[in-house]
Amino acid sequence: MFTRIGLAKEVESPENPGSLERRVALIPSDVQRLTDAGCQVFVEDGAGEGVGFSNEAYEQAGAVLQAHSDLYRDKDLVVKFKGPAMDSIPEMNAGTALFCMAHFHSFPKRAALLEKHRITVIAMENIVQSPERLDDDLLLGFMAADYASEPWIRRGGIDQLNVHVQGYSDVLAGFIRRVMDHRPQSLTVYPNSIPPNQVSANHHSLLAFDGLEVPEALHNDGTYSTDVRSFSNRYGSQALDYYRLVNPPFPLGKRKIESLHETGQAGARYGIQLLQETSPLQKKPEEQTVVVLGYGNVGMGAIHECTLQGVRRIHILGKAHTGPEAILPYLEQADLVINGAEQPVHLRGKNFLVTADHTRQVLKKGAVVIDLVGGSATNRSAVEPVIECTYLTDPYFEQDGIFFSALWGWPMMGFMRETAIKYSGQIADILLGEDRLIDGVSDIPNSIKPAIVCGPFAHE
Repeated sequence: MFTRIGLAKEVESPENPGSLERRVALIPSDVQRLTDAGCQVFVEDGAGEGVGFSNEAYEQAGAVLQAHSDLYRDKDLVVKFKGPAMDSIPEMNAGTALFCMAHFHSFPKRAALLEKHRITVIAMENIVQSPERLDDDLLLGFMAADYASEPWIRRGGIDQLNVHVQGYSDVLAGFIRRVMDHRPQSLTVYPNSIPPNQVSANHHSLLAFDGLEVPEALHNDGTYSTDVRSFSNRYGSQALDYYRLVNPPFPLGKRKIESLHETGQAGARYGIQLLQETSPLQKKPEEQTVVVLGYGNVGMGAIHECTLQGVRRIHILGKAHTGPEAILPYLEQADLVINGAEQPVHLRGKNFLVTADHTRQVLKKGAVVIDLVGGSATNRSAVEPVIECTYLTDPYFEQDGIFFSALWGWPMMGFMRETAIKYSGQIADILLGEDRLIDGVSDIPNSIKPAIVCGPFAHE
C-alpha cells in the first residue's frame, strides 16, 4: 500500500519552461481525505500557492511540509501534476511510483531516465472509465439527433443534409456528436445572438435548437426544425431507458482524469483573441468564421467557447469533411481553424489534416490555427506545421503569414485554479475510490492497467 505520499510542486521541466505551470495535483481538502485514510502526506513547500492554496491549509489537512530536496526521497508514491524535472528522477528510490501526466512518448529522454532508475510511472492521462459512463444530457442529445435525422437516414439522403445548430447546451452537444456520426453534408453552429431566420436554410436543412422560438416563415421555406428540449420533456425517460437497453456500456470508457472541455474552451478563447488583436485581419468574434476539426470532448469545449464569444459561424468537420479535397472549401473561408482531432498512434506524423501546403496555398493570410492536440517531434498532431507544442513563454509562432499555437497545457490560459480543483478531485477519487490506487500496483483494475507506462518495479 502507498502510505508515504509526496505531493510535488510544479517546477521547471521539459513541458514547463519558465515554471509558468502553477497548478497543484492535490488541493488541501483532498489531502485531508488521504490523511483521514491513514496516509502520511508530505507536501513540497509552496506547492499550492500558485493557485491560491497556502502551506498552512495543507498543514491543517494533516500534511507535513518538506523542501524540494527532500520531497522525492523515501516515498512510496509521488503525486505531481506534470512530469518531473530531469534532476528529480535520481532522487527517487527504485520502485517508487510516480503518478503524473507522463506523456511518455512525447519526452523519450525522460522516459529512458525513469526506466533506468526503475521508477514505476502511472500516467494520469491513460486512466479510463470502467465501465463507460455517459451523462443523461449527452444520451438525450443522441436520441434527439436520431429522432430528427430519421427521415433522411431512412431515405438514404443524410449525406445531402445541411444541419444548423442554434446555440450550445449539454443536450445540443450530444445532438451534434450523434448527427456528425451519421455524416451529414455539413454541420454549422451559430450563437443565439444570430436570429434563426438569418441561418442559411433550404429543403435539405435541419435546424436544431434548445427552447428557442423559431419563426413560422422558416418552416414555410422548407426547413425542418427540432427542439431538443421539447424532445427531452416528452420522451426523455423512455429515450434513456431505450438507449441503455440497446447500448450496454463498453467495458472501458474515456479518460477519467481530464479537463478536456476546458482545454477546448481555452484554446478557442486564445484563437479568437489572436485573430482580433494580433492577426492583420483584426476580426471581432461576430465577424469570424471558425472551423473546428473533431467533435469529441475537446472539440465540444471549443464549440462552446465560440458560441459564448458570439462567433458568427462555426463549421464542424468529421471524417467525411477532412479528406484532401473535402476540407479545401472549409479552409479557404476559415479565419480560425481549431484542431481537436486526435489520431491513433499509427497515423501520427503520417496523416496531416492541415498540411504545410494548406498553409502556403489555401489558408488566407492572417488566419489563425489552434492545435488543441499538440505533441512533439516523436508524437505529432494532425497539423503539419506544428512540430513541437508551444509554451506560455512563447505561445504562438507565425509561418507563411499564418499564426499557429499548440500550447502545452491549454487550461493555463484562464482556467488554472478551476482545473486544479477539478483534477484534484479526480485524482483523489482514483486513489481512494473504487479504483483504490492507494493499495498499490500489484493488483490493479483494468481502468488503471493502460496507465502503467513504466514498470512496475519492486520498491527498494
